[in-house]
Amino acid sequence: MMQMRAPIAERDVRRLTAGDEVTLSGVVYSARDVAHKRLCAALDRGERLPIELEGTIIYFVGPTPARAGAVIGAAGPTTASRMDPFSPRLIACGLRAMIGKGYRNDEVRRALRRYGAVHLSTLGGAGALLSKHIVAAETVAYEDLGTEAIRRLEVVDFPAIVAYDAAGGSVYDMIQGTTRSVR
Repeated sequence: MMQMRAPIAERDVRRLTAGDEVTLSGVVYSARDVAHKRLCAALDRGERLPIELEGTIIYFVGPTPARAGAVIGAAGPTTASRMDPFSPRLIACGLRAMIGKGYRNDEVRRALRRYGAVHLSTLGGAGALLSKHIVAAETVAYEDLGTEAIRRLEVVDFPAIVAYDAAGGSVYDMIQGTTRSVR
């Protein structure tokens, strides 16, 4: 198991291989599809983003409301492919890792290779368990989106698996016994 501290550097990401188990500690941001769309629209307008992308990890999550005394509610991953239209643009701006569940398209895989980023997967359906690794949460942008607002999350030993690495490898290809070259 490899331990990583966020934000992360490209050189560290390039050492990861599909199938590696990692634990993350540090600052991770939450964002889902509507927040991704707003980030890309802000880039299109030449505006400064509400979060720094260089070295950043974005977790595709819309947590449930926190119970009394809890930092956050259940925080399980959402389907990563929903962010495919936006991810290449954000990766080109320095986004270093994403966390979600499921497959990514070829355009995202090419961006991972070109810019030195990875896609991490974590357990769908385990939101209550994963929320125990989030020790602080604060809304930092797009509050009007409710649970889908961008949050600054402080995580400790957050578990994930490298699903797509920066060399073009895919844990899904490994499972299926195939190798696909994405250029």
